[in-house]
Amino acid sequence: PHISAQELHSKLAQGEPLVILDSRPMNEFQRMSIPGGIDCPGAELVYRVQELAPDASTPVVVNCAGRTRSIIGAQSLRNAGLPNPVVALKDGTMGWALAGLELAHGQTEHAPEPSEQGLAIALERAEQVARRCGVGWLDPAGLSTWQEEAGQHSLYLLDVRTPAEYEAGHLPGSRNAPGGQLVQATDEYIATRNARVVLIDDTYVRALMTASWLLQMGWTEVRVLRSDGFSGMNLVSGSHQPAVLGLRSQPTLTATQLHACLADETAVVLDFSTSLVYRQGHIPGAWWALRGRLQPVVEQLQALPVTPSRLICTADQDALAHLAASDLGELCPRSMNLTIAVLAGGNAAWREAGYDFSQDDEQFTSEPNEVWYKPYEHRGAVEQAMRDYLTWEVNLVEQIERDGDARFNPLV
Repeated sequence: PHISAQELHSKLAQGEPLVILDSRPMNEFQRMSIPGGIDCPGAELVYRVQELAPDASTPVVVNCAGRTRSIIGAQSLRNAGLPNPVVALKDGTMGWALAGLELAHGQTEHAPEPSEQGLAIALERAEQVARRCGVGWLDPAGLSTWQEEAGQHSLYLLDVRTPAEYEAGHLPGSRNAPGGQLVQATDEYIATRNARVVLIDDTYVRALMTASWLLQMGWTEVRVLRSDGFSGMNLVSGSHQPAVLGLRSQPTLTATQLHACLADETAVVLDFSTSLVYRQGHIPGAWWALRGRLQPVVEQLQALPVTPSRLICTADQDALAHLAASDLGELCPRSMNLTIAVLAGGNAAWREAGYDFSQDDEQFTSEPNEVWYKPYEHRGAVEQAMRDYLTWEVNLVEQIERDGDARFNPLV
């Protein structure tokens, strides 16, 4: 069941009691949200809803930017047996904007941690969903066996808790994949079809709910790790640091040193972040470049009216800047006599040093078409882009039925 933007707006205007839960990550919630909404990403819904809607008569509205995560989120609460009336906001924040209603921006309100009683209720609800879906468990001994067999059968250890919880302490070898995002963008976390997937969560609620959806989506080798709240387990802290093959560190300079270089016309800064990140803000004077299209970059450098003597590479990911600098060192003819370096710490270091970013002097070395722009990230015809996207989403059902090869196992 769903509610339209106009219907929800009317209920809010009349002061009707209800709870609006935004099932997206905090960074998306901060960008735009429904007024009065509370951030509660997908897998956190069953885990935290008891604290927000303890009165069973209070309606719960789940939204996202469009349709997918609101539908999955609302159905998660319904599958879990939440006694409250639960609906999804039709077309999410895009539908709200298309209805001519004002969105909120920069909000930070998030769902609280569950109380002891709330956790007990959430676990009971998640366990009954898991039983209905046939979610399996894996003990530490079984995990060790699967890890030994990882050379023959791909294995993913995915910690479905929040990024903050993951960074505070997680099992070695695991990656953070917040449950709602794992269900919505599975291909960003699991690259191998029919892989073994172990979901990790010290309270089990989020892992069980996430597993229920993965099984319905056709992932059969999914297990929840019996971690006993990580009791007796050796944990590591910090974010995931992937091994980057072929990475050779290049000479670096600090943000302060780069700032001093900007007055020099012979110094050129190349930003290898995505074009979307570049457009949101870049080091003044920096050119946008793509590592996969470096030959045009070299040709444009050679055609500049002032011959560059120094090339500084930066990005929102430090490793990417080093890889690009290494490639440029091999591509640029020796006759250019270029000194190539990398901004240590990338764009984050520039920001931390207190220097400004620019949006007014965009310079592209090639067409910025390397990433998909969300409808609201377009610079023109945003409303039409939203309508096109929502139409495409609705038509996916017909496409899936026509293809007939989906391996879904929906809970009935």
